[in-house]
Amino acid sequence: MTISARARKATLTAHVAVSVGWIGAVVVYLVLGVTAITSESIQTVRAVWLAMEAAGWFAIVPLALTSLGTGLIMALGTRWGLFRHYWVLISFLLTLLSAVVLVLHMPTVSTQAALAQQSEGAALEALGGDLAHPGVGLVILLTIQALNMYKPRGMTRYGWRKQQDQSD
Repeated sequence: MTISARARKATLTAHVAVSVGWIGAVVVYLVLGVTAITSESIQTVRAVWLAMEAAGWFAIVPLALTSLGTGLIMALGTRWGLFRHYWVLISFLLTLLSAVVLVLHMPTVSTQAALAQQSEGAALEALGGDLAHPGVGLVILLTIQALNMYKPRGMTRYGWRKQQDQSD
């Protein structure tokens, strides 16, 4: 199934916008995490954790899920296909993994934000910031972006078979 040129352009525009937005939101989340670690102000640490929770649930998660959905539409609705080229399959699997890890991690962020509201002194300092998940996530998102920009050669076995079937 191939989508029309107009639908492809609209989907591609949406996909690029939400994917770049996802990367930007993760960068902001990382900055907030660094602020939580480095700030000596109790009020700032509390505010940062509340901001990380809100950014996670209301920006990062929707951007991730929309990126996953638009990427799937692009893969299934264009000549690239989801299973024909390694770069498409790897990009999709990395996006899926990132979205799943994100959704599974967000309840922990909500718990940490609740603790930040109730904690004082050393207990609040012990919360630190959330850097590992978004740090690794950012590297994965940039890898996906590079794969999608450079489109390295290499067809899957399925892709080779489809190509052979079309040439016969």
